[in-house]
Amino acid sequence: MSVQDEVIATLDDYARAYCAKDIDALMGVFDPSDNISVIGTGEDELCAGSKAVKQLFLRNFAEATATKFEWGWSDVLICDGQALIALSLVIHLHAEGKNISVPIRWSIALKKTDRWVWIHRHASTAACSQEEGKAYPQPVL
Repeated sequence: MSVQDEVIATLDDYARAYCAKDIDALMGVFDPSDNISVIGTGEDELCAGSKAVKQLFLRNFAEATATKFEWGWSDVLICDGQALIALSLVIHLHAEGKNISVPIRWSIALKKTDRWVWIHRHASTAACSQEEGKAYPQPVL
């Protein structure tokens, strides 16, 4: 398996654990040290440290069940035992009795230990308040 394949394989490890609501396996994708962070799409989803990250995921598990991660565009950079994955994806969820699909953008920072582990994951949704081809939303007058 190539180094890039090893890095990309962590995405499936994350998705499998997330869909199974297996908090131990999900936290196993991250560096076992306390030096990890996650930024989610929610306004209050800013956390650092294993305890805070674990609590965020447990809250997510309580609110919805993910059924599938659909990977889209991606770019992987690897250099000197560190890696960065930038990608788009759609998470298919069952929440409040309904099936929903949420388009997300991620950036993930990884480091090489005895295996590739995540040290940071940032999630965002595309801004809907700006016109295609525009860098910023229209000002509200």
